[in-house]
Amino acid sequence: MNKLPETGFLRIRQIIGDKKAGIPPLIPVCRSAWWNGVKAGRYPAGVKLSPGVTVWRVDEIKALIESI
Repeated sequence: MNKLPETGFLRIRQIIGDKKAGIPPLIPVCRSAWWNGVKAGRYPAGVKLSPGVTVWRVDEIKALIESI
């Protein structure tokens, strides 16, 4: 798993990747597909840090990757 930390949080671009910043995707879906999956319960719910910042727990993303 692309050197994920043991604990902590990930921003959306760290999960779905960002070609401009050279960040490879952990889960190769587009931003709207990610948010639709969160809404439908396929992907874990995020943690709101502020009105414009949502993060996801590393352990939940690791579990999602292993289940795929």
